[in-house]
Amino acid sequence: MAQLKDFGVQWQTVSGDPMTVGDVTVTPQSQAVIVRWPFGGFVWNRPIAVVVERDGAGFVERRRVVDVTRIIQLGLLSFSLVISIVVFGKSVQGKEHRS
Repeated sequence: MAQLKDFGVQWQTVSGDPMTVGDVTVTPQSQAVIVRWPFGGFVWNRPIAVVVERDGAGFVERRRVVDVTRIIQLGLLSFSLVISIVVFGKSVQGKEHRS
């Protein structure tokens, strides 16, 4: 029988391996949602930022990453929902006129 510890949901921010070129170090960051159950699991990662460190200037800058794929997916989902509602409305309207 599955135990409670076999189930779980985690949301975490993860930093990748830093890469240095000259005096600039860049570290990628991502968010991960991890879902576990006894027979498997699911992991969803998305980029959120890169941290840029410049040795010469002595400051750290965090640059946000825009996830264009996610924006396009949400736009397509919204568009398909609007089209579905319009088509459903037209079909109900057509049935009312025939009755």
